[in-house]
Amino acid sequence: MIFSEEILHTDWFAALAAFVAINTTIYVVLAIAKTLPKIYVTDYLPRNYERAETRSIYPDVEEPKRKKSEKKD
Repeated sequence: MIFSEEILHTDWFAALAAFVAINTTIYVVLAIAKTLPKIYVTDYLPRNYERAETRSIYPDVEEPKRKKSEKKD
């Protein structure tokens, strides 16, 4: 569709063009964000819980020793 030059220089056409540009930008950002892997904040935070008792089906088996960085302070 071809518009006359007079229509292209009107305020309402500029507003429509701005709306289309912003809308397109938002959809591009959303599409890119959807393709990226999900980020879990808890993966980067230290765990500050530890069970008081083992919940294993074999409670008599000794648990493996934890590293110093994994021990609760």
